[in-house]
Amino acid sequence: MKFTDGYWQLRDGVQPQYPVHVRDVEVRADRLTVYAPAKRIVERGDTLNMPLLTVECSAPAPDVIEVRITRYAGGVDRGPHFRIEADPAAAPKVTRDEEHATFTSGELSARFALGEQWRLEFLAGGRVLTTSPRKAMAALSTRDGQFLREQLELGVGETVYGLGERFGPLVKNGQTVEVWNADGGTSSEQAYKNVPFYLTSGGYGVFVNDPGPVSFEVGSEAVSRVQFSVPGQVLSYLVIYGPTPRDVLRKYTALTGRPALPPAWSFGLWLSTSFTTSYDEATVTSIVDGMAERGLPLSVFHFDTFWMREFHWCDFEWDPQTFPDPAGMLARLKAKGLRICVWINPYIAQRSKLFAEGAANGYLVRYAGGDVWQWDRWQAGMGLVDFTNPEARAWYQGKLRALLDLGVDAFKSDFGERIPTDVVWADGSDPIRMHNYYTHLYNEAVFEVLREHRGEGEAVLFARSATAGGQQFPVHWGGDCASTFPSMAESLRGGLSLAMSGFGFWSHDIGGFEGTPDPAVFTRWIPFGLLSSHSRLHGNESYRVPWLFGADAVAVLGEFTRLKARLMPYLYAAAVTAHREGLPMMRPMALEFPDDPACAHLDRQYLLGECILVAPVFSADGDTTFYLPAGRWTDLRGGEVLTGPGWFRRRYGIGDLPVLVRPGSVIALGARDDRPDYAYADGVTLRVYELPDGAGATVEVPTPQGRPAATFTVRRTGTVVEVRRGGSAAPWRVQLAGVATVAAVDAGRLAPEPDPAGVLIDADAETEQVIVHLP
Repeated sequence: MKFTDGYWQLRDGVQPQYPVHVRDVEVRADRLTVYAPAKRIVERGDTLNMPLLTVECSAPAPDVIEVRITRYAGGVDRGPHFRIEADPAAAPKVTRDEEHATFTSGELSARFALGEQWRLEFLAGGRVLTTSPRKAMAALSTRDGQFLREQLELGVGETVYGLGERFGPLVKNGQTVEVWNADGGTSSEQAYKNVPFYLTSGGYGVFVNDPGPVSFEVGSEAVSRVQFSVPGQVLSYLVIYGPTPRDVLRKYTALTGRPALPPAWSFGLWLSTSFTTSYDEATVTSIVDGMAERGLPLSVFHFDTFWMREFHWCDFEWDPQTFPDPAGMLARLKAKGLRICVWINPYIAQRSKLFAEGAANGYLVRYAGGDVWQWDRWQAGMGLVDFTNPEARAWYQGKLRALLDLGVDAFKSDFGERIPTDVVWADGSDPIRMHNYYTHLYNEAVFEVLREHRGEGEAVLFARSATAGGQQFPVHWGGDCASTFPSMAESLRGGLSLAMSGFGFWSHDIGGFEGTPDPAVFTRWIPFGLLSSHSRLHGNESYRVPWLFGADAVAVLGEFTRLKARLMPYLYAAAVTAHREGLPMMRPMALEFPDDPACAHLDRQYLLGECILVAPVFSADGDTTFYLPAGRWTDLRGGEVLTGPGWFRRRYGIGDLPVLVRPGSVIALGARDDRPDYAYADGVTLRVYELPDGAGATVEVPTPQGRPAATFTVRRTGTVVEVRRGGSAAPWRVQLAGVATVAAVDAGRLAPEPDPAGVLIDADAETEQVIVHLP
């Protein structure tokens, strides 16, 4: 929200109260409180008739400081609140001298000036990270109500990322961002997943601990500051020190929750009925059989909305005319090796028998007068499940359990954004704060019943809406995008922005959702989709089976589905890292290369895991431009080496795109290409790329349950690469015999004979392979 009219003036009706200086300091063992009047106090009479802001510092974790600003403390705290996981290792320190009062958590300090002018500085690593200077913090009265505001300074060239899944530029400088969940598609400033957290290239992040509407002005209203404001009398924000962007994400997700590890089968290809298409069991069977006949591996089949009867969403009952034998149908599909997903949402249509049941028992959200909240958008007369009511939550979960008993494996938990603010919640929550937070309760309830019914490690959603903490319930997809190249690009920007907001797993509709894509759009979108954490074919009014888009689409889908299956030892290890550390599988270049200024604004390419760079092609003719940081990057599929740093302009064929391996990487490839869940360590291939002389690497190959299956250590000395598995006494030695410029050498199965290309292998392995790329 903007409060000023240019730099010098305020907007009409805005009356600010700024902390002028620190008048008093209160020190306790675990917190520092300063009291800051809104005018200078010289004598006793000056203490009358003016506001006093209370600013408290506490430490929920090392390297994290929470700042709580209060004007009036007498308001009723109705909630809801984000759940913060405090770290008992936090041991803050408070110091005071003549010039400063300082609160320190780990390496991070908040330092208040005790002189004649207000100033709050955040310091770490021997430098000032950011500052709240004079007239930055404020309590403001406006025609729209009371607000609290903070402004934190940006350094020259400092870039800002995050704030949820936003489809504009990845760098948020110059933007106004309203944290308010909305069903706005991917082509607007609105977002399905709003997260009041940003991180900067300055080595820190900021989380505004308020689930309600938070307004961010990122280098826009005040061009050298990030401004954030909330309605009401209290503003709480956490400063999180890195120093690297990866460190910031680790610490932020430790506070708000790390993602669960999705099951290995969920990384395979998902195929949907699409939305408004006409389908029955015969249609579904023909689609599934058509994939098998063309040799296209398929892992999950998804039934979208019309698996239920029209005007009945959601009553969780199969349409008896279209699907007279749902149990038998699901059994027949599962006999083909498929998992089953069905569409749900939190709305109960009036025609459904569940509406009367929910209304009678108080399970639906109500107005203050007792009437059930209803409207006709989406389903006629629909109500909304009140997940703040434990009985309503259990009631809803019971309907899902019946589907799981029938054979369903996963749920697409759609919607959750259109939440009213003029209602009363069962637990008394503030309806304004509940608007964004509702999706957290909704997805949590669905994920919880999946985990309870299917077991730990088997729960997975396809969720559209989220807020801070929602990363705990993967997977999320990008929402309703158009079937165009620009929409493909905006979808990627949204996913990378969400990654910078703490979400480890993300997907999108291959080919776009709205309309029917041109064959070139569909085919170019396929590699991007298969080289995302999760991959789904889904659309609006037309099917997304590849043979409807030509032979090229079939061939490209087969190639990249099989490639993803072979990459699963590498990909699932990256998924385990996302689960354990909070680092996303799809990583913006700025996250991995924060010291390369050319990477700061890149939003048309990304790293899949830590080592594989993907640059989707956004044109029919294949012309594309991409950037490589320093080093020799090797094409994963063809072996060509490109040397960075630098920009590359190239033209790629219809099934091709830049997929390049970072120098110094070791990629583990699996032995199977027909499914995503198999024994990854059996017959594993190690590809060693451009490992510098004297350098080493460790590769963890997981089981499909995420546990360690094999550990490989790789070290290069001169032209010899030594590979050791676990505690094996006999390493495998791969020697490049006098060849200095070999891009790729495939040693095949380990054998003692010299390879024709000059590789000598000495090993006692049974099935493993080693492929070496040396400079």
